[in-house]
Amino acid sequence: MNKKNLLYLYFIVFLAGNGFIGSPAFGRSFALKIDLQYPQKENQILYNGKIWRNLFTNVKGNQFLFSKDYLPGSVTINGKSYKNLNINYDIYNDEITTPKNNGAILQLNKEMIDSFSLVFEFKTYLFKNTQADGLAGLKGFVNVLYEGKSALYVKYKKEIDLLAVDDKYDLFFQTYRIYFLKKGIAYKITGKGDLFRVMAEDKTQIKNFIKKNKLRVSKNEPESFVPVIRYYDSISK
Repeated sequence: MNKKNLLYLYFIVFLAGNGFIGSPAFGRSFALKIDLQYPQKENQILYNGKIWRNLFTNVKGNQFLFSKDYLPGSVTINGKSYKNLNINYDIYNDEITTPKNNGAILQLNKEMIDSFSLVFEFKTYLFKNTQADGLAGLKGFVNVLYEGKSALYVKYKKEIDLLAVDDKYDLFFQTYRIYFLKKGIAYKITGKGDLFRVMAEDKTQIKNFIKKNKLRVSKNEPESFVPVIRYYDSISK
C-alpha cells in the first residue's frame, strides 16, 4: 500500500473513532472526494480530454447545437458505449463537452469518439465521426439520417457574423449542409437537381417514384430525402 492510500486509511479510522463517519454530510462529501480522485477504471477512457473554456462570452447567442443547456445523450468510444450522460455539441469547434463532478467542463477527446447521440425535444439524434471512418469529402461529426447501401448525412455548423447586433456585437448563426454518400464518396446536395446528377443511371425511375408518391423533397427538410435514397438503394446495382 502506498503512502497516499495509507494516509487515507488512517484518516478514515480517525473519523470513525470520533463519530464523524455516521454523519450524512460526511458521506456525501467523502464519496465525492473519492470519486474525483479515484475515477472508475471504465470511465478513464471517456474522460480522456481537456478542460473546456468558453472563449466567446462576448458573442451573442451560443456555439452549441439545439441548446446551450446540457442534453441527455451517450458517447461510443472504441466500440464501448457510455450512456446516461449530459453532453453538449459545440458545432463551432466540432467538439463534445460534458460537466464533471467538480464543476469543471471537459472537452472529450474527439479522436477517440466513434459516435454519440443527443436527445432534444423527445427526438434522438445520432452523430458519427467521419474521421474515424475516413470518408472522402467529409470531416468531423455528422448527423446520420439514413444508412444503407448509400447514406444521407447532415453537417451542422455555426459561424460568427461580425458586428451583426447594433454594429456592436458579434452574433453566432447556424448553417448546415446535406451530404449523400455513394460508394464511399460524399456529394454535397443542395436540392433535387444535385441528387439526380449523382443518381444519373436511375434518374428516370427516381423522378417517377417522387411523382407517384407525391413526395415533397427540399433541402429545408433534410429528412425529406430519405424515402428517395431508400428507394434508390432498392433499385441500384
